[in-house]
Amino acid sequence: MPSARAAQPFRFGLTPVFLTSDLQLLEALQRYLTLSMGIEVELVLKRTYQEIASQLVSGLLDAAWICGFPFVAYRRELELVAVPVWRGKTTYQSYLIVADGRAASGIADLRGDIHAFSDPDSNSGYLVTRALLAEQGIKPQAFFQRTFFTYGHRNVVRAVAAGLALSGSVDGYVWEVMTETEPVLTGQTRPAWRSDWMGFPPVATATANVSSDGIARLRRALIEMPSDETGRNVLALLRLDGFVKGEPSLFDSIATRVDLVRTLG
Repeated sequence: MPSARAAQPFRFGLTPVFLTSDLQLLEALQRYLTLSMGIEVELVLKRTYQEIASQLVSGLLDAAWICGFPFVAYRRELELVAVPVWRGKTTYQSYLIVADGRAASGIADLRGDIHAFSDPDSNSGYLVTRALLAEQGIKPQAFFQRTFFTYGHRNVVRAVAAGLALSGSVDGYVWEVMTETEPVLTGQTRPAWRSDWMGFPPVATATANVSSDGIARLRRALIEMPSDETGRNVLALLRLDGFVKGEPSLFDSIATRVDLVRTLG
C-alpha cells in the first residue's frame, strides 16, 4: 500500500526568473513532468524568490527552479538537481539595460538614474549590480537617484521601455528570449553592459531530499527532455537546449559577489 506522502503530488516551484506567465508553457511543463516522472506534479508559482527559497529549504517544496543567488545563499541547505543548457552553455549573463539610443556603456554612466531591479534575491536582477557598486565601496542608494523592484525581469524591461526607469538590471537570457518573442518591446531598450558568464539558474532541492526517489525521477526527466516530443516542445518554448546534472562550482562567481556585498554591509 502506498504511503500517504507518495500519494501527494510532487511539488515543483518556479520563480519569476522564468517566463512563467505563459500558460501554454506551464501546461506543457506540468504534463511532461507528470508523464515522464510517473507521478503527479504540481507547479507552485510565487511572486518572490524568497517565498520559493524558504519553502524549498523548509521542505514544503520537493524541488524548485531557483536563481543562483538563493542557491549560493542557502548552499548548506540545498543541493543541485540539474542545470539548463542555453545556446550550448550552462551559463548566462546579467545586463544593464537603458533606453535604445541612450549613450551609456557601463555602470558609471548610470549614476543618478531611477533604476529598476528585478528582485532583492535575484543574481542578475540585483546582486550583480550591487557587486559592481560594492567594488567601488558604494551602495545603490548613494549612486542612483531612486531604485525600485519590479518582481519580474519582463517588468524591468517594460519599466525601461516605458520610461518609468532610466536603466535596469535584468537577466540576459530573459532579455534575449523576449527579443525573439516581443521584439517591439525589447527594441525600445538595449544592453549598455553585460556581465561575465555565470551559472544558469539551477533546479535545486533540500539536502535532506537529494537522495529521494522523486528527485531521481525529476533529474532523469529533465535530462531526457530532448528525447521526448512534449519535452522538446517545453524546451522550444523556453528556448533551451536541455538540462545536465551540472556542478556546484558553476556558481562560484556568484558566491564571490555575495561575499563582496556582505563585506560592504
